Amino acid sequence: MRTSIATVCVSGTLPEKLEAIAAAQFTAVEIFETDLIAWPGTPREVRQMCGDLGLDIVTCQPFRDFEGLPEARRAKAFDRAERKFDLLQELGSDLLFVCSSVSPEAQGGIDRIAADFAELGDRAAKRGMRVGYEALAWAPLIHDYRDAWEVVRRAGRDNVGLVLDSFHIQSRNLDLSPIRAIPGDRIFLVQLADAPKLQMDYLSWSRHWRCMPGQGDFDLASFMDALAATNYGGFLSLEIFNDRFRAGSARSVAVDGHRSLISLLDDAGRRRGASIPGAVTMPPPAPVGRVAFLEFAVHEQDRPGFVAMLAALGFAEIGQHRSKEVTLFAQGTIRIVLNSDKEGFAHSYQITHGTSVCAIALETADARATVERARKLFDDPHNGPVGPGELDIPAVRGLGGSLLYFLDLGPELSRWAETDFVMQAPAGAGIGLTEVDHVSQSMQYEEMLTWLLFYSTLFAARKMPSQAVIDPGGVVQSQVIESGGLRLVLNGSQSHRTLSSRFVTDFFGSGVQHVALSSQDLKATVRAARAAGITMLPIPENYYEDLAARTDLSDAEIEELKALDILYDRDGQGEFWQAYTETLDGGFFFELVQRGGGYAGYGAANAPIRLAAQARTARPADVFIEEAL
Repeated sequence: MRTSIATVCVSGTLPEKLEAIAAAQFTAVEIFETDLIAWPGTPREVRQMCGDLGLDIVTCQPFRDFEGLPEARRAKAFDRAERKFDLLQELGSDLLFVCSSVSPEAQGGIDRIAADFAELGDRAAKRGMRVGYEALAWAPLIHDYRDAWEVVRRAGRDNVGLVLDSFHIQSRNLDLSPIRAIPGDRIFLVQLADAPKLQMDYLSWSRHWRCMPGQGDFDLASFMDALAATNYGGFLSLEIFNDRFRAGSARSVAVDGHRSLISLLDDAGRRRGASIPGAVTMPPPAPVGRVAFLEFAVHEQDRPGFVAMLAALGFAEIGQHRSKEVTLFAQGTIRIVLNSDKEGFAHSYQITHGTSVCAIALETADARATVERARKLFDDPHNGPVGPGELDIPAVRGLGGSLLYFLDLGPELSRWAETDFVMQAPAGAGIGLTEVDHVSQSMQYEEMLTWLLFYSTLFAARKMPSQAVIDPGGVVQSQVIESGGLRLVLNGSQSHRTLSSRFVTDFFGSGVQHVALSSQDLKATVRAARAAGITMLPIPENYYEDLAARTDLSDAEIEELKALDILYDRDGQGEFWQAYTETLDGGFFFELVQRGGGYAGYGAANAPIRLAAQARTARPADVFIEEAL
């Protein structure tokens, strides 16, 4: 299969769209009729423009309201078709794309419609052209691909075939199994779109909420498995109508689109046990083992206070870099790298963003294979300077220009700490923190789908249902991605007044807003943190009054939670306790959590309480750090 994309997917003028599509390494494009009509150049000039960019034109679509018309209108419909044939020939395309009629004058009857397509096929044959028929989900007569296929079958012309569109099929929740029986050479084009599951009319859903494969809720894996059974070998083309994409960067959206198709074909081939023709060869996605370390870029003036804060949270220094002003801290399996070196990536990141998480290191089965997969998915590998005797750790660019490092259990990378650091025995027993539970990243709302796609295509991951969280300043959209030992929470908001948006503004870009650390006994951990000087986020008494009304916790248990400012949640599998440090200048904070039983959530019910408390108590970092001393 060859990958393609429709110009309607991206923003800009027609030349800008085509340049972005070519830059994303597509080699074929569907021209949407509005883009062509709005462009002052001739179709031949558009064809030349595409040729210069290395783009073949799949079709110029759509051709509307053709079939089933009364005799008085039928002749005019064929006249319009002839004009469309003229246009397609000038563009260098041989496919007339016909979507099922929504005209109130159209009359039903499979035989009537098939007769129209038989005649249209005869006319197309004289031009050496083909006709593809697509069932629109909102069309009154033909809105099911099975009926469209029956029209094509009864038309009885080899140059009349079917167009399959995943949105029109899966928005109606149609059975996919009949696709397997359709001969692949009678499918002339396949269009792909994902979408969130919404309760709304099909037309509005289609025109505003489509997204790239992997960004929505549709079962595209089953759709691709059914398609693969037909041995279809034509174009796999994106047709995405999305307000967010039309307002975004054309190049970024085009890259996301190609990334989504590459991953989709790769996944389909792995399920099939044989590569799909045209698929990119690359290493398989693998789950993340765990977060190996978090690297903070810290200005030298902030370093003493930040070290004091880590010590108050129970972290002990266990290593000093052999040649740089970089220190390694540990507690349980948590590793935190504090980088105050005056050269290199971390220094540049700190100048832009202030004291912050500049890199995350993840354990994967094969670190270099992970980077190779990232490269094939158009992610940007990072090649920084490596000093004598230091490890060259594979990495790619991550959110907001940060880095994702990859470590494996091989003899080289597994000894990253011993290689780059002079190690020492830790002093102190810690306060009971054991591992990184999850990492929360805040980003521009328009970026969320891009980073969802980045993580879900690079790793063997699953995404949880998106949730809307109420902040005093607006609504925050929250999306969880899980891969093995990695849990990521992506947050974005269209309101500029939410904590998430203010972090992005103050941070001068997207980044890690908070890190959640696990404890086996959160009450003891919070007591120890407070005793060491850490101020926890105060939770209002009304929260605990409500907790008493809606749970069966004892009065003594609730009083203890209140005294420690610990929030509580439960699901059908277990319990969850969480507490927060106060927010540092710039918006970063730590979350301390305990999971009991099989609890799999993130305390979403408590998020509005936490956000409201943070809005009331946010204050500069120097106050927080002073209290940690």
